[in-house]
Amino acid sequence: MENENLYQKPVSLKNILKFAVPTIAMTVFMSFYTMVDGLFVSNLIGTSALSAINLTAPIIQFVTAISTMLATGGSAVIMKKMGEQKVEEAKEDFTFLILVNVLVGFVMCSIGFVTMKHIFAGMNLSQDVAEYCREYLSRYLLFVIPILLMNNFTLYMIASGKATLSFICSVAGGILNILLDYLFIARLHMSISGAAIATGLGYSVTAAVGLIVFSQKKNLLHFKKPVVRLKVLKQTAANGCSEMATALVTGIVTMMFNWTMLTFVGEDGVAAVTIIMYVLMFTSSLYTGYSYGVAPMLSFYYGEQNHGKLRKLVALSIKIIAGISLVTVNLSFFLTKPLVLVFASPENPVYDLAVTGNRICTIALLFIGFNIFASGMFTALSNGMLSAILAFSRSFVFMMITMLVLPRILGVNGIWLATPAAELMALVLSFLMFMKYKRRYKY
Repeated sequence: MENENLYQKPVSLKNILKFAVPTIAMTVFMSFYTMVDGLFVSNLIGTSALSAINLTAPIIQFVTAISTMLATGGSAVIMKKMGEQKVEEAKEDFTFLILVNVLVGFVMCSIGFVTMKHIFAGMNLSQDVAEYCREYLSRYLLFVIPILLMNNFTLYMIASGKATLSFICSVAGGILNILLDYLFIARLHMSISGAAIATGLGYSVTAAVGLIVFSQKKNLLHFKKPVVRLKVLKQTAANGCSEMATALVTGIVTMMFNWTMLTFVGEDGVAAVTIIMYVLMFTSSLYTGYSYGVAPMLSFYYGEQNHGKLRKLVALSIKIIAGISLVTVNLSFFLTKPLVLVFASPENPVYDLAVTGNRICTIALLFIGFNIFASGMFTALSNGMLSAILAFSRSFVFMMITMLVLPRILGVNGIWLATPAAELMALVLSFLMFMKYKRRYKY
C-alpha cells in the first residue's frame, strides 16, 4: 500500500522531484558508464581506440532497440492497468514481457556476432581502428541479456516506487565500471576489450538486483506465472515504438556523422564527434531521467482519469525542463575547454575540432529537453504512434535534412550545426502536437 500511496499524494514540485531526482541521477550515472570508458580509452590507449567506441555505437543501439521498446512501452501499459486496478493482470504481463526480453537478447546477440565482421570490413578504416572495433564489440555482446534486463528493471523499479533503489544500483554499477576500467586497462593491460567487459559488468548490477527484487511478492510488481497475451505485446510495441525508433535512428545518424567526418576530416573527426556526443549524452540524460521519473505518474493519472493532477504535472514539468535547459546551456558553453581537455590534450588535432564543435552543438540543449519530454509524455499517455512520429522526425527526418544540407554549405561547421537545427525543427513539431492533443488528454 505504501507504493500505491505515492500516486495519491498531491502533485507538487517537492513530490515530483521525489520521483524525478533519483531517476535523473540514475540516467546520469548510466550515461557516465560510456563516458568512463572513453576517459580511460582516450588517455591510456589513444584517440584511435576512442574512435572505435563511437564506430561500434550504432551496432550496440541496434541490438538494444527492441528491448528499449519493450521497457518503455511495457511500463506504460502495466502502470495504466495498475491505475485501472487490474493488479494481478499487470503482474502476469510484467513477467511475460521480461521473458520476451530474454529471448530478444539471445537473438540480437547471435545476429551481432554474425554480422559485425562484414560491417567493419566495409568502412575503409585503418587496420588499428578496425581491430579495436571488433575487439570492443565482441566483448560487449557477451553482456547483451544483462544489459536488456537492466533497461527493463530500471524502469520497473521506478514504476514500483523504488526509484531510490534504481539509483543506488546505477551508482554501484558506475563505481564498479570505474574500478574495473582501471583494473582491466591500466593494470592488466587488456586494452579496449577491458573497457567493454567493465561496462558489461557495471550494467549487470541492476540486472542482478532486479531479479532478486522482483522475485519478492511483497513488492507492488513481482514475478508471477506469465500469461501470453499477444494483445499486450502489441500494445507494448505500439507504445514503445517511438523509443525503439529513437534508438534505431540514433544509430543511423551516428553512422552518418561518422561517415561525414571521415570524409571531411578523417578519423580525428570521428574522435571529436565522440567527445561531443559524450557531452550531449550527459546533459540529455538529465531530461531523459526526468521523463522516466514522471512517466509512471502520467500513466497512472491517465488511467485513473484524474485530469486535475495530469494538468498540474505537465505544467510543472515544462517549467522544470526550462530551468534545466538554461543551466545546462551555460555550463556546457563555459566549461567546453575543461570538458574536452579530459579526453584530448591541446596538442592533439582532435582538441580544436571538439572545442569548436561543442560550442556550436551546445545551442541544441535549449530544445532537446522539451522534445524528449513531449515524446515521453505521449508514450506515457498510451499514444505510442504520435510519440513515434515525434521521435522519428526529431532523430531521423530532421537530422537527415540538416546533415545533408548544412555540411555542403558550411563544411565542418555545418556538421556541428546540424544537431541544433534539427532540434529546433523538432521543437516546432512538438509544440504543434502538444496544442493539438491538449483537449483530448485534458493535460
